[in-house]
Amino acid sequence: MFGIPGKQAVTMTPKASAQISKLMASAGHAGLRIGVKKGGCAGMEYTMEYVDVADPNDEVVEQDGARVMIAPMAQMFLFGTEIDYETTLLESGFKFSNPNVTEACGCGESIKFDEKLGAK
Repeated sequence: MFGIPGKQAVTMTPKASAQISKLMASAGHAGLRIGVKKGGCAGMEYTMEYVDVADPNDEVVEQDGARVMIAPMAQMFLFGTEIDYETTLLESGFKFSNPNVTEACGCGESIKFDEKLGAK
């Protein structure tokens, strides 16, 4: 486990936890796994997938009935992130407020982390 003992790796706003709980209930999944992968114009992208069973190396964060699993390779990149769920006239989706991001592209889906974290 990465981070500070007793502090969750990520937090969720009430809107995000409500949406994740709703998705878990309607789809019958154990939770949502969040990770990062290389790609996009800024170098990295967030990944999200439904999971039925947590990987033993996942960090599991539970809040208000919502369960998020953080993939092992993403834990250091996501520590301190707040997950929100926003609905606008044009779109709705999860938004990440991540203190480790140093740059983001114009589309908002590609990010760059501090090189000290190992993402080049």
